[in-house]
Amino acid sequence: MTPNVAAVAALLADPTRAAMLLALMDGRALTATELAIEGQVAPSTASSHLARLTDAGLLAMLRQGRQRYFRLAHATVAELLEGLLGFASREEHASVRSGPADPALRHARSCYDHLAGHCGVVLWDRLHAHGQLAERGGATVLTARGEAWCHEFGIDLTTVRASRRPLCRPCLDWSERRMHLAGALGAAILDRMLALSLLRRYAQGRALGVTPKGERFLDRLSLD
Repeated sequence: MTPNVAAVAALLADPTRAAMLLALMDGRALTATELAIEGQVAPSTASSHLARLTDAGLLAMLRQGRQRYFRLAHATVAELLEGLLGFASREEHASVRSGPADPALRHARSCYDHLAGHCGVVLWDRLHAHGQLAERGGATVLTARGEAWCHEFGIDLTTVRASRRPLCRPCLDWSERRMHLAGALGAAILDRMLALSLLRRYAQGRALGVTPKGERFLDRLSLD
């Protein structure tokens, strides 16, 4: 059976639902009330939209006490949204700048669970230049040198590979129009960079702060 692309497209075509989904692109869960504010609708209207998105498998709902929290159901939803952002903001003229106007978002942001923006593209380029990643048979693969680097960086590849997700997945960056690293490895690298305070999250939004130590790491892919 052919997947019902039209049904998914119809869900994403509604401005309220689109705003709710985009608000969840930083990987965190938000309450129904918070998403009503993001969608600029009443809570009762938001509940209807959230139910449709959950039934379609785009959102997952979590209960904690009396509160309902919603998050993107999986990474492929974030990748779909990132691709749509890039397409919707594509350059029609050379003088038009793609991507978000906010410099912080352009520099470093989370694309659901992996690093995007200028810093995400720099990471992709450095991993290829240093031989940790390679392109083979049309796919991005982690090399033996990359496995050693992951071990040095504190990433448990056994756990990462246990995920059902692809290990390395290229993701077209919304603002840079070049690739950054998604997949299970991209998520593990972002988690590790946050744990080591190479990056920091702000209270709200997708923008990530890059510490001086983080800038040095991106330049050399080393904590030394």
